[in-house]
Amino acid sequence: MSQTEPLRPRAGPGAHVGVTEPMIREVVHAFYARVRADPTLGPIFEREIDGEWDAHLVKLCDFWSSVLLMTGRFKGTPMVVHTRLPEIGGGHFMRWLALFRQTAEELCPPPAAALFVARSHMIAQSLQLGVAVSRGEVPEFSP
Repeated sequence: MSQTEPLRPRAGPGAHVGVTEPMIREVVHAFYARVRADPTLGPIFEREIDGEWDAHLVKLCDFWSSVLLMTGRFKGTPMVVHTRLPEIGGGHFMRWLALFRQTAEELCPPPAAALFVARSHMIAQSLQLGVAVSRGEVPEFSP
């Protein structure tokens, strides 16, 4: 594929359970509205996003599109970003997962919600491991 060719979705796992770009956008925007209102997660995100929520939400939609629809749109380094946050730990990941599950289950048909939730657990576990390793710690995995 050349640099000028547009990225095309490969029928990723999400396509098989009805995930669409509008669904991804709805989940991402609703989820991060909850995150922003959350007393534990909100202050961390507000500090790190620093008023750039529109751009961050576009990036997160690209991330989930890449994860679920294999579009390849996401270009970023979430591990690096998360390892730079000294205060995050297992409790933060557990809260993130709970809010994500609640959002996906409310907004998506069950097969799509299950895929969103399964992938969110894989992502959280990977980030927790990366954060722990960067600190020289033994990781605590969230359920």
